[in-house]
Amino acid sequence: MNGITGAGIVLLVLVIFVVIVLSRSVRIVPQARAGVVERLGKYQRTLNPGLTILIPFVDRLLPLLDLREQVVSFPPQPVITSDNLVVSIDTVVYFQVTDARAATYEIANYIQAVEQLTTTTLRNVVGGLDLEQTLTSRDQINGQLRGVLDEATGRWGIRVARVELKAIDPPHSIQESMEKQMRAERDRRALILTAEGTKQSQILTAEGQRQSSILKAEGDAQAAILRADGEAQAIEKVFDAIHKGNPTQKLLAYQYLQTLPKLAEGTANKLWIIPSEVGEALKGIGNVLGSPAEAAEAPPESGPAGPELGKP
Repeated sequence: MNGITGAGIVLLVLVIFVVIVLSRSVRIVPQARAGVVERLGKYQRTLNPGLTILIPFVDRLLPLLDLREQVVSFPPQPVITSDNLVVSIDTVVYFQVTDARAATYEIANYIQAVEQLTTTTLRNVVGGLDLEQTLTSRDQINGQLRGVLDEATGRWGIRVARVELKAIDPPHSIQESMEKQMRAERDRRALILTAEGTKQSQILTAEGQRQSSILKAEGDAQAAILRADGEAQAIEKVFDAIHKGNPTQKLLAYQYLQTLPKLAEGTANKLWIIPSEVGEALKGIGNVLGSPAEAAEAPPESGPAGPELGKP
């Protein structure tokens, strides 16, 4: 009984040993991961995704590294600008491990190294800019940070893809001054837009009045021309009718006298002048309407003298 129990224990120990050996020998590396294998404490190889076999108790697999692009947000850092203002800037870094061996042996903690390098580089870049340039030159700052970080982290097996400034916070007093300045600028723009609108409105109104006056004057001119043409045609027709009717001097004189009272019509006619033709008309009428008394007063025509009688 004791022999059977001892054999069972040995068998159990052997099975456990085999399981441990297999678990330490067979390793599966997931996709987008990389593993560094050390043999007797020395770098041996880098494992790619898939199934691999290790020598138990000789090879040691270090923690797997993520080869995907990683995003790390660093806490806000105080930075002094060239005009001696302290601003708080927090950054976001996008990086990727490209060489698992370099990321393992060239740097102890590459995330912490990237953070410190970002902070120092940010202070150097922003230190040469004033506050206004810092607030308006984010793309320039991002480009300079990415260039410096990518160059410095290349030997660590890390590629910096992008660096973004997530927020730039100036001091509270500066924020209040900027808000007042922006409010004043908005008010100024509003006044300018209002003045421009009033100016355009007045220009359009004046242009409309000018066009209206021009059209009205053109209409009056056309109306006057049409009236003058109508009156000329009427006078011409009347004149033709008079000549076709062959009026006598008596009829013309009579019509002329009938027209004279119309010249004095109207309350505004304080003075009116009788033309010289009135006298000629009156003479014509007088000649036409001559009285018999005037004929009697005419001296008789004397005949030829008779022969003188002789004296006795």
